[in-house]
Amino acid sequence: MPVLGIGIDLVEVKRIRDLLQRHGDRFKKRMFSDEEVAYCELFAESAIPYAARFAAKEAAVKALGTGFAGEVGFADVEVTRLPTGQPELRFHGGAKARAEALGVQRSWVTLTHTSEHAMAQVLLEG
Repeated sequence: MPVLGIGIDLVEVKRIRDLLQRHGDRFKKRMFSDEEVAYCELFAESAIPYAARFAAKEAAVKALGTGFAGEVGFADVEVTRLPTGQPELRFHGGAKARAEALGVQRSWVTLTHTSEHAMAQVLLEG
């Protein structure tokens, strides 16, 4: 399958921690699905998995070639997990429409983090 897009993003965990402290549930509801919130809240330091998912959303819209503009919003990209623990992307709304228009057949996402940074890379195949 040909590569249709690739994106990468790096996020400072402190930035996400500050947003969570300042805006709490409002930030979570705007940026993350209920499933993403439930997963992140399992961790004592929840800012780390939130940061990794935030980076994945940014990397995904870079791979789609849209950024967060127009009809693609943060809620349109969701990071879930397969039973193996491997992260998986789900596109909704504007992101799904863009992926379909590009002919995306499969997406790949990888996440990594330290206590200070979270990074994600996304590859789209068609």
